Amino acid sequence: MFNKKVWGSLVLAATLLVSAGCGSTAKTNDESSTDTAAASGDKVYNIAISQIVEHPALDATREGFIAALKDGGFVEGQNLKIDYNNAQGDQTNNLSIAQKVASDKNDLILAIATPSAQAVVQQVTDKPVLFAAVTDPIAADIVTNLDQPGGNVTGASDTNPEAIAQLMKFISTNFPNVKKLGLIINEGETNAVVMADKAKEELDKYGIELVKAPITNTSEVKQAAESLVGRVDAFYVTLDNMVVNGFDAIVQTANDNHIPLFSSDRDTVENGSFATVGFKYYDHGYQVGQMAVDILKNGKNPGEMNITVPEKLDLILNLKAAEAQGITVTDAMKAEVKDAANDIVE
Repeated sequence: MFNKKVWGSLVLAATLLVSAGCGSTAKTNDESSTDTAAASGDKVYNIAISQIVEHPALDATREGFIAALKDGGFVEGQNLKIDYNNAQGDQTNNLSIAQKVASDKNDLILAIATPSAQAVVQQVTDKPVLFAAVTDPIAADIVTNLDQPGGNVTGASDTNPEAIAQLMKFISTNFPNVKKLGLIINEGETNAVVMADKAKEELDKYGIELVKAPITNTSEVKQAAESLVGRVDAFYVTLDNMVVNGFDAIVQTANDNHIPLFSSDRDTVENGSFATVGFKYYDHGYQVGQMAVDILKNGKNPGEMNITVPEKLDLILNLKAAEAQGITVTDAMKAEVKDAANDIVE
């Protein structure tokens, strides 16, 4: 006769084995590598990134930052874990992300764009914070001093007032028919307001009026652009995250109506505006990544690190955009480009 107690024991053992198998989770290569680093005694660094929204300039900033970390010996999946958080343009999400990264055990936090930086610096006071793609960190109440920011915060501004001055001069010199410049703007973004004020200051010198079309969310960008048709002679876009997120609608409106479109960064020129005075956001992010390496590897105090601004400015032209917008690109315009091989986009 079969022993029922033995049978019961065998069934129980089999059940436990199956349950253990179902509860296991396969590790990714990055997780396995990180575990290996931890097992070998090497420190694994944790960096959190808070980004307000995805668009080419901010994405390039993040990519440059990570590349600089790698070049500095901090490799994701080996001795580095990156916690990337995107607020999708939502301020509630933005605050939640800031609270999350503040409570997590991070060695450093990167905030990309002004709204992200504002939220993070309010929540994080006990670990290094870097910011990037911030137009005016003082006006945004992120720091009080550019040379000695103090505390646990430093980073890089993505604008140099001279870039706006040069672009407005380029417009006045090469587009004498432009008497009114239309600006789609989210006035809730400090960075956009600061740049708009600087543009107006420069335009006043040339007798050009800045005409604003305010928006409160990205879905309003197309309507705002269309509302300016017939009222202005050209469009201008600042480093306004909400507006740039809907940039394709502005390009379409400009092309359909042969309206010259000017912007404030290289990525938007590559994506359809005619001209800017600017730089590469990848390089901007790389510069901030180098600061992160200095903090993590050399123990540098963020509060003693100068906040930097772009120095290598150049006029950037998009010839395909010029054709679509009915612009005749003259030799005089091209002559203003210092690095024609890289900064004239064909």
